Amino acid sequence: MSTAEGEEARGEGGGRAGARGAASRGGGRGRSFLGRFLPSAGVALVAAAGALIGVGCFLGLYLRPTSDDWCAAWKARDLGVWGITSDFYLTQNGRVANAFLSGVVYGQGPVGTKILPTVIVVFFTAALVLLGRHFVRFLGGRPPLLVLTACALVLQALLYFAGTRSYQVLLWAPATISHTLPSVIGLWALLLAVATVGDARPAVRRAGFAGAFVIGCALGTLSEPFALVSGLLAVAVALVCLPRWGLAPTWRPFTWCLLWCAGLLCGLVVLYTSPGARWRRGQQPAKESMLSAAELRGTYQGWLHLWDSVTGQWAYLGAAAAGVLLGLACALGRRAAGGRAPRRTVPRPALAALLLLPVPVVVLGSFAVVAGLRSGYGPSGWTYARTWTSFLVPMELALCGYGALLGAWGGRRLTGRRAGGPLRAAGPVAAGAVAAGAVAAGCLALMAVAALVPAVRQLTTHTVTRAVAFDAQDSRIRAEAARGAVDVGYRPLYIGALAEPFFTGSYERDWVAACVSKWYGVERIHRP
Repeated sequence: MSTAEGEEARGEGGGRAGARGAASRGGGRGRSFLGRFLPSAGVALVAAAGALIGVGCFLGLYLRPTSDDWCAAWKARDLGVWGITSDFYLTQNGRVANAFLSGVVYGQGPVGTKILPTVIVVFFTAALVLLGRHFVRFLGGRPPLLVLTACALVLQALLYFAGTRSYQVLLWAPATISHTLPSVIGLWALLLAVATVGDARPAVRRAGFAGAFVIGCALGTLSEPFALVSGLLAVAVALVCLPRWGLAPTWRPFTWCLLWCAGLLCGLVVLYTSPGARWRRGQQPAKESMLSAAELRGTYQGWLHLWDSVTGQWAYLGAAAAGVLLGLACALGRRAAGGRAPRRTVPRPALAALLLLPVPVVVLGSFAVVAGLRSGYGPSGWTYARTWTSFLVPMELALCGYGALLGAWGGRRLTGRRAGGPLRAAGPVAAGAVAAGAVAAGCLALMAVAALVPAVRQLTTHTVTRAVAFDAQDSRIRAEAARGAVDVGYRPLYIGALAEPFFTGSYERDWVAACVSKWYGVERIHRP
């Protein structure tokens, strides 16, 4: 080789080395920035979302009876837990698990309803964090507790306050027992499946299978909307987890899902065939079949109205933004631990099916919920937003999961690692883009939480104001009843779009007024 050729080769080598050095410095600066930004963003989100949820839990102290509260309260007091359970099965609706939990909550007097929001938040947060740890490990990273907690709190803040019925979703016990609590139980059941299905001990696996059937059966008599959505999800997961597709090496996940569906079906059969459910169906006017063209058209229109309301709330994008931060933290944590991204061993079609699975579940599940509501409550049934939690929870989890996958992909570009491949230095442009994306995700998540502040402020004002007025009226009515009055005055105190006495023109059909009379031990109430 001539001297000129050698100098040219050394120049080219030096240029490539310089480019690699610049790329490495760019990636290093990006990683350093994210290492400082992600903890700060996590702290800000935990503080912001936690503050809103804390206000919601604190408002539990100002909860006072309304609508179904009155009936559940006097029945739990006079009949006991088993008495109210029998009453629901024989004369109300057949929801025996719902009645049992209502008896437990209302059997403690006002204390039960006051602490229920806090109990739900605590168990919901713990379940989301634990589920997130498994998801992060699936991505090959170390679970960042701070960012996981931030995601859990953001998801809950959106669930409680982004909708149109915040009071019912978090504070009103009949709705939280029927529609919010089932999602919490469902997440813990999923954690049970993760912990037991792959265990090497047969006894543990059998216990997990038995738990799937028992919990499913209980949830079938607790909440029909949740049973529909979770059953649809279990069927979809079971099909994807067939061993032939390569996603699951054994039949255990399929068996678990099958037993879950069997439990749900048994619970729904108990509910549907109960004397209370038959009585309730008998009170409804004759209508066309749910599968008729007119009913399907009406259900579709209600479903469109529902999604128009949901998609009109941009704050739900905060779930995806929080997921992006989680994915970035996962990627950075993996690099700090010196690990590699896991090599894909699942066939691409099965992986694609798994990633797309939430979409049909949420779409079809929401349609099934609207169909059930229309059957039970008529054309306006879709407006019962407290039931939307059954598919809003999977929707938010899916948004967060997709965001985490996007964040992990960006983090891999920054850290210079491919899935199962060698190091590749990230250039300054790529590092800057990832850092800018992280800042944008953090700002979007904070803006989404901030957008919920007006709803929380309004909820606080209405709840506290009503509690003050209720306490004054309650003292007066109790004093009159103690003096032997049999007909007392009651001024309706409305909150959360719920029924109060005198909601109907016929007193004989006013079930709320009848339950208020039972609670106070009088024969009748009237407007003051």
